[in-house]
Amino acid sequence: MTEIYEGLKAALLLLITFDKDLVDITLRSLQVSLSATLIASLIALPFGTWLAIRRFRLRRTAIAMLNALMGLPPVVVGLFVYLLFSRSGPLGVLGLLFTPTVMIIAQVIIIAPLIASIAHQSMRELWAEYHDLLISMNTSPRQRVATLLWDGRRALLTASLAGFGRAIGEVGAIIIVGGNIDHVTRVLTTAIALETGKGDFALAMGLGFVLIGLAVVVNLAIHGLTRTEREGRW
Repeated sequence: MTEIYEGLKAALLLLITFDKDLVDITLRSLQVSLSATLIASLIALPFGTWLAIRRFRLRRTAIAMLNALMGLPPVVVGLFVYLLFSRSGPLGVLGLLFTPTVMIIAQVIIIAPLIASIAHQSMRELWAEYHDLLISMNTSPRQRVATLLWDGRRALLTASLAGFGRAIGEVGAIIIVGGNIDHVTRVLTTAIALETGKGDFALAMGLGFVLIGLAVVVNLAIHGLTRTEREGRW
């Protein structure tokens, strides 16, 4: 209990004093996680919707693979991305290792299957409702996907928020590819790992409370901006 109390005190002190390092780390955490969530959503939401309406021979296998990829071990993803962008790797010439950009790439790989899988589940139920109508209107596959994406936007928002939740709390992959460099790639999760390793449990706990608060604030802000509660659909 002492660590929790000291952690709360440390978090409060950091917030009250607008600690410069905390602001820097928090903004970088938001930059990396929100960028990864946006890119992953642009890829995964249309793919999950397309998978819900299309019928092809290996569809069941594709869905099973997608669900299996939801559990991708972040450290394995981090190792794969590290080898890809290391100096001797095929993309090493880009010089992206130990930058926020490569951290975003690693997070996109981790959260895209999660977002696509949740989107597929939601769109499959919506497709069952829309199937006869859209078929009778002789719509093209692209029009069907666009219609489902728009009408199912609230369910898809949940998928994106689930991806953001995993991205903001991820540490295994980004510490491998980012390296936890102060003022360059250090984010809240890697800072917590660093302070825990140093034995400063109070500060680590304080950063943890800030991380939880940040995730809650972002989720509430998105719900507020999209006015989901006011339209009575949740």
